[in-house]
This record gives sequence, C-alpha cells and structure tokens, in this order.
Amino acid sequence: MIELTDGEILLRPFSNADKKQWRRVRALNREWLEEWEATIPRTSKSDELKSALSFNKMVRAYRKEARAGRAFSFGIFIGPNLIGQINLGGVIYGALRGAHIGYWIDRNYANRGYMSTAVNMVTDFAFNELELHRIEINIRPENSPSIRVAEKCGYLYEGLRPRYLHIDGAWRDHHCFVRENIAIK
Repeated sequence: MIELTDGEILLRPFSNADKKQWRRVRALNREWLEEWEATIPRTSKSDELKSALSFNKMVRAYRKEARAGRAFSFGIFIGPNLIGQINLGGVIYGALRGAHIGYWIDRNYANRGYMSTAVNMVTDFAFNELELHRIEINIRPENSPSIRVAEKCGYLYEGLRPRYLHIDGAWRDHHCFVRENIAIK
C-alpha cells in the first residue's frame, strides 16, 4: 500500500473503514462538486454501470488498478479528517510513459493550498517512483480555482480539448495542462 506524506497531509488509499466519512464528506459537498463531477453518458450500459458503483466496489477496483500499476487513488487526509481525493489514472508505460490527475476537495478546505500540495506529491510520486514522462490535468475552462492549482504546480497550458469528458450531464470542453519529467530522456 502506497502512502505519501508531507508531514501535514497524508495521501493514502481508501479502505472500507473510510466509507462513512467518505459518504459524509461527499454528501456535504454534493452541490459544490456536481458542476465538476464526471457523469456516465446514456448508453446501453449506463444503468449497469450506475448500479455497479458502491464505495466498497470502488475501493476494490482502486486496489486492483494500483496492483496492476494502471491507476493510483488516494484519500487526502489531515489528521483523521478526509478532505478530498486525488487520482493518478490512465497510467501508460512504454514509449508514452504518461498519466492524468483528477481531484476534488471539501469546500471547507478549498483555497488553503492543500490541493496544490497533494498535486505536487502525486506528481513527484509519478515522476520519481513510476518514472513517468508526462502528466496531464484536464480542467473545465470555467473552473478557475482548479486552473490555479495546475498553474501553481508548474503545469503548462497545452490546449483546448472540445467535448473531452462527460461532466454534469453533458460532454464538456476542457483545458489541458501538462507537466513533463525532464529527467526522463
């Protein structure tokens, strides 16, 4: 199990014991997050996917992906308090050696530098431990606080991705921010 810390913030994989706290934080932040949350588009598999989602299944899926080296999901904790989540997903090795980062934070902890710290911690893990070359953060153009996080962490604007992700019920444009590991030749 991979845990990352900077002394104040602990990033660790979720366990089934985190279910109650995760549900409480998510419920308290539903309106705050729904504008930015990924949604499942209507397809022939939509109902099957929605019914398959539960916290315990999510934890099992995250563990399986981490063991395979394809994705790493961390709860963001200050002491015993869950304040958010950050994911390093879509990990590809070989000639690309890349991934993407996604995250959310409890509104009570927003704009206090915690997410920037978490993004830097995951970026360092990806570059130093996984030896990835390129990481992307894709952000809706309207999400200026998240754009500030990416810029503060040294991610550079690469361009617009039209209709990139299904968010809040529709395909939404995203700005792509990228950081490269200059140590990988």
